[in-house]
Amino acid sequence: MDTDGTRDARETPATPVPRPPGPRDVPAAPRGTPPSFHGSAVPPRPTRAPHVPGADSPPSYAPPTAPPRSPVADWLDEPRPTVVPGVWRYGYRRPKGTSQEQRLAPVTIVGFFVPLAAGLFLWSLWRHGGIPYQWAVLKLLTPDDWWWAGTTSPKGYQGVEAVTVADGVAFALIVFAMARLGSWSDIIRHVVTRRPQPARALSAALGALIALAFVFPGAFGLGWDPLPVQDPLFSLIVLITGGYQVFASVLFTDTLYGLITVLVLWPFARIGGWWAFGKEAIAARTRAKDVQVAAPRVERRPSHWPELREAGQHQAADLLTTEVHAGRMNDVDCARIGHMWTVARARARLSSFTETVLRDGATAWTHPSGARDLPGRSARHDLLTGQVRIGQWAAGERTPSTYGGAGAALGPDTLGTSLLAVGPSGSGKTRHLIRPVVESLGLQALAGQCSVVAVCAAGTPLGPDSAYDVVVRLGDPASVYDLDPYADSHDPDEAAACLAEGLAGDLDVVSGQRSVTALAQLLGPYRAAYGRFPTLPQLRELLEGDPSALASLRAALTGDEHAMMRRELDARARQAGGAGDPGPLLADRLAVLDRPAFAGFFGAGQGEARPFSLRAVAHHPLRVRIDLPGRGYDEAARLITRLLLAQFGAVATVGERTHFAALVLDDATGAVTAESVRRIQRLRSCNAGVVLALRTVGDVPEALHGPLYAAVGCRMAFSGVTTWDGSRFAEAWGTQWVETRDVARHTVFADQPMTRAIHALRKLVTGKAVTTEAVTVRQVERERWSASELAHGVPPGHAVLSLTTVRGEHAPPLLVDLRG
Repeated sequence: MDTDGTRDARETPATPVPRPPGPRDVPAAPRGTPPSFHGSAVPPRPTRAPHVPGADSPPSYAPPTAPPRSPVADWLDEPRPTVVPGVWRYGYRRPKGTSQEQRLAPVTIVGFFVPLAAGLFLWSLWRHGGIPYQWAVLKLLTPDDWWWAGTTSPKGYQGVEAVTVADGVAFALIVFAMARLGSWSDIIRHVVTRRPQPARALSAALGALIALAFVFPGAFGLGWDPLPVQDPLFSLIVLITGGYQVFASVLFTDTLYGLITVLVLWPFARIGGWWAFGKEAIAARTRAKDVQVAAPRVERRPSHWPELREAGQHQAADLLTTEVHAGRMNDVDCARIGHMWTVARARARLSSFTETVLRDGATAWTHPSGARDLPGRSARHDLLTGQVRIGQWAAGERTPSTYGGAGAALGPDTLGTSLLAVGPSGSGKTRHLIRPVVESLGLQALAGQCSVVAVCAAGTPLGPDSAYDVVVRLGDPASVYDLDPYADSHDPDEAAACLAEGLAGDLDVVSGQRSVTALAQLLGPYRAAYGRFPTLPQLRELLEGDPSALASLRAALTGDEHAMMRRELDARARQAGGAGDPGPLLADRLAVLDRPAFAGFFGAGQGEARPFSLRAVAHHPLRVRIDLPGRGYDEAARLITRLLLAQFGAVATVGERTHFAALVLDDATGAVTAESVRRIQRLRSCNAGVVLALRTVGDVPEALHGPLYAAVGCRMAFSGVTTWDGSRFAEAWGTQWVETRDVARHTVFADQPMTRAIHALRKLVTGKAVTTEAVTVRQVERERWSASELAHGVPPGHAVLSLTTVRGEHAPPLLVDLRG
């Protein structure tokens, strides 16, 4: 096949990939004239000089014995531990504060030694007969002929053995009481059970060895007296059997010693996890024995591509390792090839993957634009995890030790739940949030993992034009691309729903369903008659009820196959001019876009601009920027933004794709409607998300404040928000239980003359009356962040951010230093 496997793992549909209008900063292959977005041919892949000579028989690549290190190799090998959401994983190290949390509390240590001291004191009293009525229970439970009359002195061997058994029972009760009353379990958990294997098993074995030394000191050559463990057991057997004859059997005696040893070791075996550790070690040894031929050792460093080697693709792994260490690959190349390896392995196309890698090397599966990097970067990115660093979590009482001092990062796992950012002008929404996020999504698009649509005002610093595949400048005659108001839809009802949302979704005076019906009654007949949807000026004439336009459309529907469409058109004609007819209102809204400044846009067919459909981002990893019209067209900008949000919600929730789709609105004023909120809720299950930036929550209808905050999973309040905006965040973040300490000081009034004199002298010296303090500690429920704290307690250059991942993990609202 022509693609040689370079397209097989992706399985993109026939919708063409848009091509950039101008040259790139990164060298790329020559490109022809970009085809129309509505065509059916897939543009050819840019031709590249293969890195491996002899494509017919790819040679074998042997890894160098000591390959030189490169910055990309160091970047690949840097650890990225799994951490809580929102933490910058690249090179993350556990902060020092977390180790202090693992230290034992003083009360835990005291709870261990105090019962131990009490137990030793009781055992000493028992051994010396200092406990009142110590032997009363023993004499009550044993025959009288074992004791001399009126005393507790044993008359024969039975009394002696009974005393030994009583010592063992008392010792067992004292040990049980110390374990129950003390914090022995916390000590054991801290010292032994929290350790990984084999340290856990070895720690328990050391404790078992010490215990055996106290139970059998003679076996270890020690001179102290043994603990009352074996002697009480032997004495009990003597009392049961009635003599010492049973110990004449060496087998029986050894069995008793073995039983005692097992009983002593059993708790240590449970604490140390000996059984599970032993089974795992035996299983590993069995697996090693089953391998007849020793497999070559696989280098586990990511820069040596161990996953490919484990799957048997050694030639591809050797080539990629050489490319990485030679400096011919960047982070985008590594992420792109790693993503394609994941896709190929999931679809069982390993041979096609290897062929492509051996032929193209580091340039395999290069983005259709030919770019392998952005012209410039303004933030720190980690493409292996898909994260972009936006700041640093500020340390403080509110911040858990896991977050304190760590980098704050966003990625597709959090952006997939959508993000709402609120802050006044100048608070840094574009500089610290929107641009880093758009830049990160653009890099992931070059790696084939994402498509991004950035909507902003003309002149917003979101990177140069060369950083995008498509740049739509609405109202600019020099714009290479146009915007399709119908999103390349072939269904009149779907096109009517999106267009009605954009035109009148923010109005309460007209019903949304009536608007959709009115538009569908015109779009359906027009498409049936002419094979396309009308331009916006033509649609405006039809909505206004222009007789000549309606008559021309009716004349085009003369065939019997258009009977249904004629009935739709007649229904629209009957409703025109009636009470509650949305047609005039929709026509007035269309008049905002039917201006001379937009004469060549929105599918008007004038000029050389090619229509761009938002549906393309659902099929290809594209980088798109849409510049809204400048000053004087604020209402048109809000209408277009609302239309784009509606179209994105419609196209992103249809079908399946392997890449993440994102819509970033630098200014979402007037874009949020009741229907768009419902669509945002469905995006997280469709591998898509939106980023909404607002100057104030007042730019959203008040009835939608609660639903909007509930629909998004990530919320961000910048410095300078008002108390009204802060109250919405405080309500969304809820409350938490905190511990408070109330200190009350009471003046001490003395009754005795001497005490009063001393108090008077103390007051004369210190100037303060003698008081006592009463401390009350209680649990109260308080807001995580109050409206006043958000309005006045967030320093400039900071923001309060809460995150939710698509897997349901949460990060509490914490302060972020956006300059860190």
